[in-house]
Formats: sequence, structure tokens, C-alpha cells
Amino acid sequence: MLGTPILGQFGPFLFAAPFKLHQVGWCSAILRSLQSARSNCIVTSKYNIITFLPVNLFEQFQEVANTYFLFLLILQLIPQISSLSWFTTIVPLVLVLSITAVKDATDDYFRHKSDNQVNNRQSQVLLNGILQNEKWMNVRVGDIIKLENNQFVAADLLLLSSTEPHGLCYIETAELDGETNMKVRQSLSVTSELGDPDKLAQFDGEVVCEPPNNKLDRFSGTLYWRDCKYPLSNQNMLLRGCVLRNTESCYGLVIFAGPDTKLMQNSGCTKFKRTSIDRLMNTLVLWIFGFLVCMGVILAIGNAVWERKAGSLFQNFLPWDPSVNNFLFSAFLSFWSYVIILNTVVPISLYVSVEVIRLGHSYFINWDRKMYCSHSNTAAEVRTTTLNEELGQVEYIFSDKTGTLTQNIMSFNKCSINGHAYGTCTMQKNKDFSSWNPLADGGLCFYDGSLLEAVKTGDLVAHEFFRLLSLCHTVMSEEKTEGALVYKAQSPDEGALVTAARNFGFVFCSRTPGTVTVHELGRPVTYTLLAILDFNNIRKRMSVIVRNPEGRIRLYCKGADTVLFDRLHPCNHELMNITTNHLNEYASDGLRTLALAYRDLTEDEWEEWAELYRGAGRTVDFREDRLAAAYEEIEQDMMLLGATAIEDKLQEGVPETIAILSLANIKIWVLTGDKQETAVNIGYSCKMLTDDMTEIFIINGHTVQEEETQGLGKACSLGNGFSEKPKNPTSPTSLLESISGEFALVISGHSLAHALEADMEYEFVETVSVCKAVICCRVTPLQKALVIELIKRHKKAVTLAIGDGANDVSMIKTAHIGVGISGQEGIQAVLASDYSFAQFRFLQRLLLVHGRWSYLRMCRFLCYFFYKNFAFTMVHFWFGFFCGFSAQIALDTGYWTAINHFFVWGSLGSYFTILFVLHSDILFSLFPQQFNFLGDAQNTLKQPVVWLTIALATVICIAPVLAFRFLKVELKPQLSDTVRYTQLVHQKKRKPVSLGRLGRSGSHRSGYAFAHQEGFGELITSGKNMRLSSLALATFASRHSASWIDTLRKKKHGNIQNTPNLFTTHSDVERLIFSHPGKSCLLKGKI
Repeated sequence: MLGTPILGQFGPFLFAAPFKLHQVGWCSAILRSLQSARSNCIVTSKYNIITFLPVNLFEQFQEVANTYFLFLLILQLIPQISSLSWFTTIVPLVLVLSITAVKDATDDYFRHKSDNQVNNRQSQVLLNGILQNEKWMNVRVGDIIKLENNQFVAADLLLLSSTEPHGLCYIETAELDGETNMKVRQSLSVTSELGDPDKLAQFDGEVVCEPPNNKLDRFSGTLYWRDCKYPLSNQNMLLRGCVLRNTESCYGLVIFAGPDTKLMQNSGCTKFKRTSIDRLMNTLVLWIFGFLVCMGVILAIGNAVWERKAGSLFQNFLPWDPSVNNFLFSAFLSFWSYVIILNTVVPISLYVSVEVIRLGHSYFINWDRKMYCSHSNTAAEVRTTTLNEELGQVEYIFSDKTGTLTQNIMSFNKCSINGHAYGTCTMQKNKDFSSWNPLADGGLCFYDGSLLEAVKTGDLVAHEFFRLLSLCHTVMSEEKTEGALVYKAQSPDEGALVTAARNFGFVFCSRTPGTVTVHELGRPVTYTLLAILDFNNIRKRMSVIVRNPEGRIRLYCKGADTVLFDRLHPCNHELMNITTNHLNEYASDGLRTLALAYRDLTEDEWEEWAELYRGAGRTVDFREDRLAAAYEEIEQDMMLLGATAIEDKLQEGVPETIAILSLANIKIWVLTGDKQETAVNIGYSCKMLTDDMTEIFIINGHTVQEEETQGLGKACSLGNGFSEKPKNPTSPTSLLESISGEFALVISGHSLAHALEADMEYEFVETVSVCKAVICCRVTPLQKALVIELIKRHKKAVTLAIGDGANDVSMIKTAHIGVGISGQEGIQAVLASDYSFAQFRFLQRLLLVHGRWSYLRMCRFLCYFFYKNFAFTMVHFWFGFFCGFSAQIALDTGYWTAINHFFVWGSLGSYFTILFVLHSDILFSLFPQQFNFLGDAQNTLKQPVVWLTIALATVICIAPVLAFRFLKVELKPQLSDTVRYTQLVHQKKRKPVSLGRLGRSGSHRSGYAFAHQEGFGELITSGKNMRLSSLALATFASRHSASWIDTLRKKKHGNIQNTPNLFTTHSDVERLIFSHPGKSCLLKGKI
């Protein structure tokens, strides 16, 4: 039977139906009929043909003004109280509703178009034992799908088999977590042989799995087949949105489809977004309606008094209507009549005018040449026209990292070889490596020619340096065409290092489980791969042991300088000091550094260690510890070669943009699914994190038991990083406001999950409120949305989310304003966004120019509009005292409608009409003596001196006003002028913001080594796989010893009594941030 998880739900799992069919076609047909509701069709649009009119009208009548005018329309249909025609309200109301509906329908049309594009993609489905092309929308749970290289995964699949050895396949998950490096997935060994349709047609397994959820890194299920059961994990799953890479083809069984897939579970729903101006106008309309009722009551009372005392005298020639029999009923009708007459205090043209202004602002953004990217030929685009003025009120920006702040391109930037620094000279011309190396990669930019000359002249240390880079890695190579090598690396870092060695003449060509082939300066050399000493987060280094063709055995090692330098031979002391200085320089530039070393081994040393290594590998108990001890034994007394420095290239203008936005008091958070160390490095590179900060707190914990084993549960300072909620809720706020200094917080996804719990969110919000920068790493798309929702709920601040991938769609939809970057991760973020452009730096102009001016223009317009309408309406109110409160209009309706247009357009038209008529040939022919200046107007306007005169007159009229205001500010400044001048003086005294890279301590070096988890050396040497995946779930290890915790406890008990309401030390801040019992985040240390 084909497995299906949706036909029945029992407890936490979904169980497959117990079919025992042996024909895939028959089974699929039954499943299709039973599971039609579980379609793979996705819908991101808000409306369809049936629901558009009721849903759209419901949304529009949520605006108080629209409901208000509908109420007025109903009143105007009552002849006893209406002195105005009903069409004076219904025509503009229908016009406003129609314009808004057309705009909403247009926006939703593009969503439908995008959905259709995705749903109509083709996929190969196994039906009746034959592969047939089917649209994605027709794929059902239980179908078997064939995927080919570079194809998107149509649904959440259980990997059954692959063309790669042992059922392996390689995927790219950029659409899910933003990472572009490859990851590996493997099928069960029992299904890996089902490699052709005939065998798959006989597959009759049953799948029991968890219900649909949004956890991207977790899957639990069981396959029942041939009277056996096999556990299923996330390593066996291909999720929708992934791309098959470097794999010819594979087969998968659809487990979740359509809205049940993890990608869609993390996408969130399309929300109706309103600006603060809209909410303010709704509030004003309510208050103005109350004011209108008050005026109506006053006039109704006046009508009752007048009718009782004076109205009876006019009954003979001005009688009451037949339905009116007393003065009280007359006052009641008069009240509703005045409600209609005075409704112009909030005319419906307000909303039409607001929409027109917003449309104009949208065109200003679309036409802005300074937001146009010539490299990608992409202009800024406004996808939602109703949020422009909200751009000027943004307080929090939540940004993705990969592809948004960075280009996700690693570049070999500098290096230190044998104490000599290379790459520091950038004034030279970029070196052309292809002139002497036909296998060079043209993408490397390196400007220092001295290193290339050292390689050409036979510098042995330089040769050994690049030989190490070409051998010590787990990169896989693929030769698509002759001489065109493509590297598939576990991380961009490794790819950049191997590419650098390739350009300098040491070209990694291929590998087998026991050999590595390198072209060294044009000569192919095959090394015997004896062992790979794999990487993990404890070792922070990787080594390989190889035998060259001459029989010499050598160990090559690369890793963090903090661990590598402790394992060097004592004779390297002087070279180590020089290299340390170079590493400090590289780290201050925000580069990711790595130290390189080697050791020669004799045959006896190798044989002795190899026996120890094989014995450790065969053990069952404490295998990892025994292997680590074996690695430690051989990685001693090494000789230092040098160090590398890699730049994770930021997008153009990112540091400057973040610095300017920070000056505008906008807080910037980075929410990324990437590794913690990588996120911290980028934080330094883009100036979010600096050495001038008082403290940077790292929170990275997993379980409550982990805290208890660390002994933190007995203290008030806990690893979860948050203080216990106080009895007096105002106490933490006053304490936080008294903190001086700049703080930053780095928190992992596991810790964030606990911080977002109901009993912790208050402390989390209070903590991050005092942090200048917050970086959340290893977070899921749903967690991104939850963080934004938390800030919206507690801080009542306007939020903006910016990203470029499908993993950012959820937070883009949740934030008040969503911005999509049209980058390398597809267009899903752009389609879900309110604004889109090509570069992060354009965000500065969007907020500080367009947002500011849109807000100011809208506010000034509203002030003038309400002033004009109040002035016009009060005329009718005052007129009521002179017409016996009879609800008569002072001005005809046609007058006040036409007067606006007449004086706006008529004044301009009349001037030019009269001007040209007075100088026309018609008047000249009729009255030649009086109008003898034929054509003077046209000729005059063609003369430059006339326009110069107009300009001079304008300047003469304006200059005295400007001079007066300038002198007033200088001689008699107001409070706002004094505050502005004080801020300017304070900014000049402050340390200027450097646009270069800020330095940081040497303990933050070797970012590469911290950015990975255990590698796949064992997988390579076993021969199962000749390609690499990246399943790195790295954690950022502490640089400090645990002794600071004891110091913190002592300070806490010693200082807490002396400082009840004020923080005086950094430890006080730590007590607030890390003092909540019973949660599961572990404080790893501080930078």
C-alpha cells in the first residue's frame, strides 16, 4: 500500500489507511478519491470570484467613515428629515467603494497569478506503473514522484531511492532557512534499491507519522513494510521548497501536500494591514460624530424652544407637516435633519483624497532613480499603496541575514604566510590568474601581486600553504565540461579556500575514498588519503593525513587559532607572535580567520597511531571520546604555515545604512536561520555589534536538565537570560530605564522558543528593550513571525520586516510593513511584500525620505482638510440661529460642490484664458484701437527675461520672510530650536561613526571553525558518498572560563542590597537578564 498520513488521526499521530494493494496505479486512484481534500494546490490570495464582494465590503466597512456614510444614506432616504438629495451621498460612497475594490482586486489578481504559476508546475508522478506528467496542484498524498537534478520539490516527500550511492541525495534549502550550502538526505536502506518504476510499483508500505506542523528540523514517523517497521526522521525527508542539487534523480513518496507542507505551515496568512493614520482617522471620525451629535442636540433644543414660543405665530402660512403634531416631535426630526446637513464636517471626499495622495506618493517611490539598481535592472516597486505614511513611523526593523544584509559570497581576502602578510595592498590592478593557470576561477578578486610572484618563483612555504588548502577539506568536485570544475562545499568558507588554492596553481580535481588528485602548477599529483580527522565544535579544527607519491606522510591541519596555537612545536613561538598580530588586524576588519599548520610523520608513527585510530573506531562505548583522544594525540608538535582571512561580502552600503537608521532611533534586529557564529560575524561587519558596547550577551540553551547539570538552577542567575517576573510590574521598567551603556543580545532558536512562552515573554521584552542590537539565529520562519508579533503586542510600535526568501514570507506578512529584496532566493518574499527593491541600502531612502515626507504631507493635508470642513460646517450651525432652527441649508448643495472645483481649477484656467483672449486676434479684429497688442502674451512667455523677472519677484517676496525667520531662530530661539542645536553639538563631540570595520578582541577570531558542526570525513572515507552536505547546526562556544559565574554570584549577593533601584555594575545588568528559574536556555558566555 502507498503510505498516507491523513486518513485518520489518533492522538498525536496520523495513521495510514490499512490498504494492502500491490499496484501503485490502483492504490493512487483510491487515495486520490479518498483524499481529494488534501490537494497540493496552494492559495495565498485573499479572495475568489464568490467571496470577493462580501469579504471586500466587510473589510471596507470596517472603516468607521464608510459605515458613517452608509448610515447617512439611510437617513437621507427618509423624506421627513432630509433636506438633501440621497444621490449626494450614494454617488461618492459608491465611487470610493468601487475604487478601493478595484485596487484590492488588482492586488489579489497578482497573487492568483503567482499561485497559478506555482500550481501549474509539472512533476513526474508514477501512475499505473508509468511516469506521467502532472501539475503540482494535482499531486495527492500517497503519490510517488520522480525528481530530477535542479528541480524544486513539489511536496513534503519521504525519500525512497536515489541514483546516488546508498540512497543519498543533495538538496539546497534556501527557500526554507536561507542557507545556500548543500545538505544531504538519505533514504532507508530497505527502499534504496527501489530505483525503477517496476520495483516501485510493487511497493506496499504503510506510513505512520506525526500530524502536519511547522518544525523544519524535525520529523517523526514509522514505515511498516514486509512485516517490519523502520523509524523515519528528518534525514529521510525532502521538504517542499527545497531544490535537488548534484543528484541525477530520486523518487519520493508524498507525505504532506499543499497547506499541510512545512513550508506553507510557516508561511502565515495574508493580513489586512492598516496604518496609524487610518486608525487615527477612525478615532477622529468617532469623536467628530460625537461632536456632530452635540451640535444636533443643541440645534434640536433650539428648535423645540423656538417652535413652542414663536412657531405658533407662523402656523397660518407656515404650518407643520401632517405627521408633526407637537414641538417635541419637531425637535426630534430637526435633530436628524441637522445630522444630515452637518455631515460635511467629515465629508466622504476625505478618503478619496487620502487614496489619491497615497497613490501619488507610490509613484514617487516607483520613479525614484536613487532606488534603482542598474546591476540587476530592478527599480523600487510599491505593491501596497496604503502604507506610505507608515514608513515614517517605523521603530523596529527585523531583517534576514543571508541575501538581505550579505551577498552570501565568500571571498579569499588576505592571508599570512610564514610571517608575511599578503592582500593588504588594494591599490593594484586585480590579478588575472587565467594567463598562467588555465584552470583558474575567474571569480576571485585578489589585488596583491606579491603572493602570485612568490608562488611563481618557487616559495616552498607558499606552495605548502596552498597545498594544504587543496587537500584539507571535504569539498566535492564535478567536471561538467572539460576543464570546467564546479566545487560543491559544505559551506561557502571551504569553497572560498579551495577556490583560492585553485587560482594560485593548486587545483583540487577529484577524490575517491582513498585518494585526492591535485594539479600542482600544471602537474597532476595523486595523494593517498590515509585518514580524515573530522571537524566538530569541540575540536574547532580539521585534519587530513596523506601520503605523497614519494612516500612521505604528512598531517595537514586547519582550525581556530585559539586551539591550533596550543598544539604547535615550541620553535614556532616567534612566527606565532607575528601571525597573531596579523590575525588581530584581520579580525578588526571583520574577516573570518583560520590558522594552518602541518606535521611530518614517520612510517612507524603512522602505523602506531593508525592502530590506535582503528581500535577507537571499532569500539561501541564512548566511541566519540576515544576518537577525540586519538585525534588529540596525533595533532601535536605541528609547524605553523600561516593564516587565512575570508570576507563574507556585505551588500553595498549596509554598514552606512544601519548606522544612519540607528541615528534615527530605529532598532534593528537580525532574524536568521543561519549559524550563530556566522550571524555574530555579520553583526560586527555591519556595525550592529561593536567593541564599544558595554556587554554582548550570548544565550544558547536547549533543555532544563542542561541548566541543572551546570548548577545554575540553584542561583538566581540562570542561563535562560531573563529575570523572574517581579511582584511590582513597574519595578523592572524603572530599573531598565536607569541602565547606562550599550548592550546587545544574541539568542538561538532553542532559547527563543522558551523566551516566547507566556510566562517569559514579559521578561524577554523588558530585556531586549535596553539592547541596542538583537540577533536571533537558528530561528524558524514561524519564530520570526512570533517575535514580530510579540513586539507589536507589547511595545505598540510600528514594525518593518525585510527579507529575500520564502523563509521570510511569514514575518513579512506579520509586520506592519513588509519589504522584499529581489535577490537570489526566488521571488516569494517579493510577492508577499508591500514594497520591493534590489538592495538593503535603499531602505534608508525609503524610510527617511519617502516615509518622512509622506507622513508630513499627509498630516498637513489632514489638518487643513479638517480645518476647511469645520469652517464650512460651522456656517450652517450658526445659520440655524437665524432661521428658527428649521434645518435649512445656508448654501445650495450644488454650490459647495462646485465652489471647490471652481476656485482650484477655475482660478488657473481663468487667468490664462483671460491672458490669451486679451491678446487674441479676435478682439484685435473687433476693437483694433483698444486691443492693439496682438500676440503679446504668447511672445512674452517665450522671452527668458520674463521668467527671470518672475523668479526675481518670487525671491524678493520670499527672501525677507526667510531672513526674518532665520534671525528669529538666532536671536530669539524657541525651545525646539534650542534642543536641535544641543543635539548637533552633542553629535559633534561624540566619536564619529567610522565607515570602516570596527575592531574586536582576538578571542572572536576563527569564525570558520565555530561555524560548523561535525563534518563528513567518515562518510567520505567509507566510500558511501563522494559528495558533501552541510547539516551544520553549530553553536557558539564560550571564549571565557566558567569562573565568571562564581564571580557573578558573589557580586549578586554583595551588591543587590546596596543597589535596589539602580544598576551600578555590569553584573547588575546580568542579574536582570539572566535570573529566571526553571527555563531551558543556557548562558554560554559573553563576547
